[in-house]
Amino acid sequence: MPNSRPVLRFLLALAPVLAAALLAGCGGKDEAAAAGPRGGNPPVPVTTVVLRLQPFADRVQAIGTVQARESVTVTAKVSETVQQVHFDSGEEVARGAVLVTLSGQQQQAALAEAQAAAEEAERQYRRQSELAAQQLIARSQLDSARATRDAARARVALVRAQLGERVIRAPFAGRLGIRQVSPGALVTPGTPIATLDDLSRVYVDFPVPEALLTRLAPGLRISGTSVAHPGRVFEGTVSAVDARVDPDTRAVTVRGEFANPDRALRPGMLVTVQLMQAERRALLVPEIAIVQVGQKSFVYRMQADGTVEQAEVQVGARREGQAELVSGVKPGERIVVDGVGKLRPGAKVVEAGASPAAPGARGRARRDGDAGR
Repeated sequence: MPNSRPVLRFLLALAPVLAAALLAGCGGKDEAAAAGPRGGNPPVPVTTVVLRLQPFADRVQAIGTVQARESVTVTAKVSETVQQVHFDSGEEVARGAVLVTLSGQQQQAALAEAQAAAEEAERQYRRQSELAAQQLIARSQLDSARATRDAARARVALVRAQLGERVIRAPFAGRLGIRQVSPGALVTPGTPIATLDDLSRVYVDFPVPEALLTRLAPGLRISGTSVAHPGRVFEGTVSAVDARVDPDTRAVTVRGEFANPDRALRPGMLVTVQLMQAERRALLVPEIAIVQVGQKSFVYRMQADGTVEQAEVQVGARREGQAELVSGVKPGERIVVDGVGKLRPGAKVVEAGASPAAPGARGRARRDGDAGR
C-alpha cells in the first residue's frame, strides 16, 4: 500500500497538536470547576446583631381624660336675686371665700322678729324660774316657759341658716371657671354660677386590658404626654385600680395621679399614659428584623457557613422600635437586622461593608502565581 505512507506521516504530525488541545481543554475545565459556576448569585449584604439579654420594662399605653382632684359646679340652694358677685372668671380662691351674695331682705326682717321673740321668751323664763324657786307657781308653768324659750331660739337659728344660704361660698380652694351670673339675675336651685376645680393635683382614668390585671397595683410609676404641651412628660403614680372589669371592653379602669403645680393639665384634656411595669431582662431586636407571614413571625438566623435560615419566633412586648423575642432564638445567635427583604432560606450573606472575593478570583490568582514561577 504505497499511498498509505503520506497519510500515516500526516497523522503522526497531527498527534502532538491534538494532545496539546486535549490537555488545554482539561486544564480549563479544572479552572472552571475550581472557580465555581459562572453567573451564580453573589452574597447578599446585610446588617446583623448578636442577641443578648438586655434590661427591659413593659409599657402599657392608653389614653385617658384629665379630672380635677376636686371639682364642682357652684349653684344656689334657693330662688333669689343676685345682690353682688365677689369674683372674676378664672380667679384662684381660698376655701370659704364668698362668691355671691343673694338678696335676703325678707330673711333679715324675719331674723329681727325671731330675735325679739327669743329675747322676750328668755325674760319670761327667768321670771318663771324666780317664781318657781319661791314655789309660787307650778313646776309645769316653768317647763312651759322653758319650751317657749327653746322654740324661740330655734326660730332664730332657722332664720340665720336661711340667711346663710343667701351667701354662696367656695367649698374648697381652687380655680373658678367662667362667671355665669350677674347682679340682679334671678337664680334658682341648680342654676350654675361657676365651676370650681382644685388643680393642685389631677387624676387621669385610663383602661388597661384584663390580661394585665395581676400586674397592677397602687404606686406603679406612670408618665403622660399631651398635645397641648409638646415634648413635656408628666410623671405620676397609680393611685387606684377599679374593683370591676368592664364586661364589654374586658378592661379595668386605672386611676393615675399627677402633681400639677403650674396648672398645666386642665380637666377634660386627653393624655396619653404609659404604665411602667417592673424591669426584667429580655432578648431584644429592632422591629425591622421581624418578618411577618400570616399569623407567624420569623427572623433570619446566620449559620456557620455564611448562609441564613428562617427561625420562627414568638414576639412579646414592643417599645420604641424594639421587639422582645420570647421564644425561637437564644442568646449569642446572630440575627439579620437590615436586608431581610432580599433573603430566602439558604441564601449566602455578607456583612454590609465587607468586600468578599469575586467568583474565579482564587483561580486567577493561582494562574498568575504559576506564570511567575
